[in-house]
Amino acid sequence: MAITDKIYVKNHRQLSSQLETNIPKGAFKGATLDVLFQGQGLEKLDDATRERVLDFATDFLDCDCQDNPYCGCPERKFMKYLLELRAQGLGPEAIVDVMSDDYMVYAYTGDVLSFLDSGVRTLEAAEGLARVDGNPEAADEIRQVKRELSR
Repeated sequence: MAITDKIYVKNHRQLSSQLETNIPKGAFKGATLDVLFQGQGLEKLDDATRERVLDFATDFLDCDCQDNPYCGCPERKFMKYLLELRAQGLGPEAIVDVMSDDYMVYAYTGDVLSFLDSGVRTLEAAEGLARVDGNPEAADEIRQVKRELSR
């Protein structure tokens, strides 16, 4: 299960009430993406909530794919966002706090930790493959990225 399947809308009930429609709790579920992508009812949200919802839509749902928002780009962009927060030195708990402040979404700290750990394990495998393939430059580059992610 991808980390984006474990990202939830903060104040889900309040948001659904303001929008006067039921939306799933998962931030990357189809119906949630539909509401955000189409912008239906966003004028009903209070200013602070609307600003964060629009930031989320702008930062993660903006792409030129024909299947947008179901093209996979929002999920990839969000995972990149999480990895960038980690590269800035934030731990799982701080990452959850920042995503909550930035976009009104949250995850459980253990899920973020598991995502980061999985990323490190994938990089370890890629580093080993680069060495076996006789590509020491790639192995060094992967090792550096892994070091940033695991510090």
